[in-house]
Amino acid sequence: MPAENTEPTTQTLMSRDGTSIVCERRGRGRPLILVDGALCSRSMGPSGPLARALAGDFTVFRYDRRGRGESGDTLPYAVEREVDDIEAVLAAAGGEACVWGMSSGAMLALMAATRLPGITSLALYEAPLIVDASRETTQGDWAAIRQAIGDGRRGDAVAAFLRSVGMPGLLISVMRLTPIWRKLKAVAHTLPYDGAIVAGDQLGKPLDPARWASLGVPVLVSDGGKSPPWMLNGNKALAGALPDASYLTLPGQNHMLKPAAHVPVLTAFFNGQDTGSRAA
Repeated sequence: MPAENTEPTTQTLMSRDGTSIVCERRGRGRPLILVDGALCSRSMGPSGPLARALAGDFTVFRYDRRGRGESGDTLPYAVEREVDDIEAVLAAAGGEACVWGMSSGAMLALMAATRLPGITSLALYEAPLIVDASRETTQGDWAAIRQAIGDGRRGDAVAAFLRSVGMPGLLISVMRLTPIWRKLKAVAHTLPYDGAIVAGDQLGKPLDPARWASLGVPVLVSDGGKSPPWMLNGNKALAGALPDASYLTLPGQNHMLKPAAHVPVLTAFFNGQDTGSRAA
């Protein structure tokens, strides 16, 4: 059956703390788990088109991160609980899987790979790391987002996040008038979760390779050639800090993921073929 005609199946998993995590399975082949970034879910974001494009070669699992879509949310939040959620998806995949993560989801996937032995290889796209002075740090941005959420101003939290990642103010104003804005506001309360994952690596400081010294799986770190210098610098530094990583810049790409540019690279990498260049 062609991948594009393969209908997904959905199941509800139970994370370690009892939170329900809704997971979707599609395709055939080796298990591959996709981990979304900020504001994304099964109904919104790049993982849906990517899953459909990969389903001819992999059994693709994607899930609503806690607090999003149909998944539950147990407070207080802790990053470790999101790693537990990936562990639940990994169990549903049979105990072993390749993992792909994007943006804050890339860092979450990396955290999971350092703890969960069933992750056999890892592909990370545009982890939002600030490792030098090529852009301002984000402490003030995350503080503003947390304050807006605490005050019940979800739209302001979304706007603050979009400004932080570089979206022009005019475009944000236009987005407020579109149907997508309501969907973004519905998951805005999870933005501090992403902040908890990435804020410590957005301080303009070099990465410490000791954090990942125990990581024993191959990693592909990639970014887009049209992305800003701070993003490229951060991902190149991440590849260099990991024990067994290659680094690849995809020409013409940016943070708006286009599956056609990624599928050949991911298929080759997860099948053990050489991709990118070995990180120094």
